[in-house]
Amino acid sequence: MTEMTYREALKAGLREEMQRDESVFLMGEDIGLNWGGAFKVTKGLAEEFGEERVRDTPISENTIAGAAVGAAITGMRPVAEIMFGDLITLAMDQVCNQAAKMRYMFGGQTSVPLVIRTVFGGGKNIASHHSQSLEAWFMHTPGLKVAVPAFASDVKGLIKTAIRDPDPVLFAEHKLVYDKKEEVPDEEYLIPFGEAKVRREGADVTVWGTFFMLHKALEVAEELAKEGISVEVIDPRTLVPLDKKTIIESVKKTGRLVLVTEETKTLATTAEVAAIVQEEAFDWLDAPIKRVNAPDTPVPFAPTLENFFIPDHKRIAQAIRDII
Repeated sequence: MTEMTYREALKAGLREEMQRDESVFLMGEDIGLNWGGAFKVTKGLAEEFGEERVRDTPISENTIAGAAVGAAITGMRPVAEIMFGDLITLAMDQVCNQAAKMRYMFGGQTSVPLVIRTVFGGGKNIASHHSQSLEAWFMHTPGLKVAVPAFASDVKGLIKTAIRDPDPVLFAEHKLVYDKKEEVPDEEYLIPFGEAKVRREGADVTVWGTFFMLHKALEVAEELAKEGISVEVIDPRTLVPLDKKTIIESVKKTGRLVLVTEETKTLATTAEVAAIVQEEAFDWLDAPIKRVNAPDTPVPFAPTLENFFIPDHKRIAQAIRDII
């Protein structure tokens, strides 16, 4: 095991797949020699593999996505980076109407082995066009797989699984986890899609969350343990496919559920998970399901307003206390 940052683990996964398979290549804005990506994930890879396989692109998200779809259906395995998840709005046709539907529309005669890496979430004070959490949009698109790794040990195994998948994968990351450190196995490993991880065992309440909210939830669980409240924390790792079994089994054990994400509340992924538990585990619930989300507004620019917008430790802890 080696301690790595999330950024280092992700780069290691990309490097291993590029070494293994020459059809794997990277493309995106400023990912190459001169910059190494906005969040420095690809720094050094252009020097190692050359500019043919680490390609800087124009500032045109629809071009990036369209070229990546074309490359995927003609035998390559592109990993296309969209610098900020908000900007996939400029490539929704290519991602949701083309990549996601091609296998179905052509009766299985083609596949689209494409990975789109992007970044969601706030906390950097870069305003509404660069801070949203839009994962529910893609969870709602049949044909797309959606990965949401929040920890270094997961991001390496999941990016390798995503690259080898025959279908398109939206690989979502969060701005605030790149420097988070964790021990990562030295040997090659893959993490299957659709298998959640119980980050902390507990008996009184289940907390399900994504991205940076998981880190906050684990810190809250540590604090509430001092009050005698035992919190179980579940990390889905992928939203499509979604591991329902782990959620249901946890709720049957604890009888309570709090859902925490950075998305605006209406029709967030938390709404889908709440509906699943309501349909499949209602008889085991001892209290109403609680959802902790951002308010239904654009993400504010001002630091004080953004801090108010993003769910914090206090709101997560209060939701847990409310149903205990």
